[in-house]
Parts: sequence; structure tokens; C-alpha cells
Amino acid sequence: MEEKNYPTMIIPNGTEITVNEQGQLSIRTPGNLVIQNAGQYSIIESISGSVRIDPDVKVEAVSIQAADSCFVAGELTAWRVKARTITLEKGAQANIMLQESEGLELDRNARLVGNFASEKELYLTLGRFSRQLRQLPDVLSPGAVAERIDSRSAAPGPPGPSPAAPAAAPAAAPREEPIISPDGEDEPGFAERQNRQEILSLVRVILERELGRASLGEAGRGAVERLLEMVRSNDLEGLGSSYSYLLSQIEPSSDGLDNVRDMLRRLLGTT
Repeated sequence: MEEKNYPTMIIPNGTEITVNEQGQLSIRTPGNLVIQNAGQYSIIESISGSVRIDPDVKVEAVSIQAADSCFVAGELTAWRVKARTITLEKGAQANIMLQESEGLELDRNARLVGNFASEKELYLTLGRFSRQLRQLPDVLSPGAVAERIDSRSAAPGPPGPSPAAPAAAPAAAPREEPIISPDGEDEPGFAERQNRQEILSLVRVILERELGRASLGEAGRGAVERLLEMVRSNDLEGLGSSYSYLLSQIEPSSDGLDNVRDMLRRLLGTT
């Protein structure tokens, strides 16, 4: 009989592998963890070792935790990464909103987007530029965002009225929920709201990354901007009625958009 060589998968004692209600995989293992398969995860955790994402592997996760180091050689999109050291190797790309680490090492050819130190820092920073964030859907084009923010943040003192915004009735109060709720963790439904917010945050990171895709057409860009607008304002009703159609208007599609579709379908309970 011809001998066949197949890869061997070993699941160490103490490893936990679960799937949450949104269909996201969680892996908790006592030792080192190497990710060689692209996927969408909720939590990736090495209790006493390191986590590594191999080259040419695309990983999207809500949270990555490692007692020692997190090595990225492929592509990572995550809401939070907590490790002693975060290392981006040659050619790696990472979109990390919140990072908790003692050290950060980047190869000269690696690319890191995001990288706030805490939820409070993220919340305060976004609040400082709330005017610019509200205007992003109207100005998003290659290079326009950086120029708009730089020109407005350079002037001392509080920003004046935007020339692009007519003096009309005041805008409705934003519906976005707080990113942090330090005093409400025991409130009924807090865990459910926090989980929903984490999913929407990951969807937002992916959509913002998609806006930088050179192959995105004009109609597709408009659809992504509309989706981002609803995600930023927590408009679940609007998302439920229109996300499927808007995603269908984005050409060419991508693995990231496929993951956005799956996350919103599970989160909103649609088909």
C-alpha cells in the first residue's frame, strides 16, 4: 500500500476551541499557537506562550492575547492585541485598533494601521476629531482624508464652522453607543451590548481598510461609505434592511467583504 504523507494536527491538553453565536471561532491554548489557515476568529489566546500568524495568511479577530509575543508575518485585522511584544515581520500588514504591549517591533517593510494604547485613548482621540470623522464620507478619496484632517487640526483653538456645511438645523444627536462603559458592567444586557459593539468595531475596521483598495470603483466606494456611516452610528435597523444590497454593489468583492457579510448576517439574524 502506497504510503501517504498528510499534515498532522495536534491539539494539546487544555486547549479550548469554541464557536460563538456570530459563527466566530475562539482558540485558547496553554502553549505556543501558530496560525497557518486564514479565517475569522473571535478570540485567539496563548495562555503561557506566543501567537504567530504565518506568511500569506489573512486573519481577522476581535481579540488576540499572548503571554509572551504576537508575531505577524501575514495580514492581521484585529480590534485588540495584548502581548508582551508585538512583532511585524517583513511584508506583514496589521490593522490593530487597540494594542496592549510593552514593546512594538516593525520591519521596515511592514505596515501598521491603528495602534491605540487603550479604549480610553481611542475614545478621546476620536472625540477630539469628531467633526472630521462626521465629514469623512463626503471627502473620502486617495489622499483627501489626510489633507483635510491636517489642515483643520493645524489651526490653534477650537475649530470654526465648516465651509462645506451649510448653516441649517442642528444635526440629530449621534446614536453611537459609548466605546467604554466603566460604571455599567453590571447592568442587564451589558455583555450582549459589549459583544455587539466589538463585532461592529471589527466590521468598521475592515470597511475602512476596504476604502483604501485601489481596485474599488466609484459605485463600490459609495456603498462602502454608506455602510460605514450606518456602522459608526450603530444603525442596526438601516443595516438590516440594506447591507446585503450595498455589499452586492461593491465590485470587485474581497474576502474581507465576505467576512463583513457573514458577521452582519449573524449579528442581525438575517439570511
